[in-house]
Amino acid sequence: MNGITIASLKSFPDQLEAHYSAFPAGFTHWVPPSWVGVPSEPLTAIEQVCHVRDIEIDGYHVRFHRTLNEAHPTLTSLDTDALVEERAYGAADAATALAAFRAARMQTIEILAGLAPDQLERGAVFEGYGPVTFRSLVHYLCSHDQQHLSGLQWLLGKVHAARAPARD
Repeated sequence: MNGITIASLKSFPDQLEAHYSAFPAGFTHWVPPSWVGVPSEPLTAIEQVCHVRDIEIDGYHVRFHRTLNEAHPTLTSLDTDALVEERAYGAADAATALAAFRAARMQTIEILAGLAPDQLERGAVFEGYGPVTFRSLVHYLCSHDQQHLSGLQWLLGKVHAARAPARD
């Protein structure tokens, strides 16, 4: 794997926590009047954190394991809306969710550190993406991270616009 991808994956837990911490008090559960233009799934700040945690554990850890241990598996996408409801993201404790994500990301980094070069080229089919290699999955995970930082920044923009005094 290239250095920038690994560095991005390693730094993401700190970035996620900093972005979440940037939300004003009372706005981590706030929903904008419209989600038009959101660069991630339409999720509140706390829901974004829970989503990233669950995609890491139930999505990428499973995909990594299957790609390494099965012959050309078909990897499924997770249903974000169902997870939001089933796991009550809106009632989650942010500190607990961030800690669980941080631990999961450390496991991801450990998995990547232990790979032989040929393992990075193992193939699979990822629902919604088509044919992939293990290396592809790592890039998609990194891309997913960036998507959610963008979603949090977008949501912060909406929060601050909603809090701005009306002007004539």
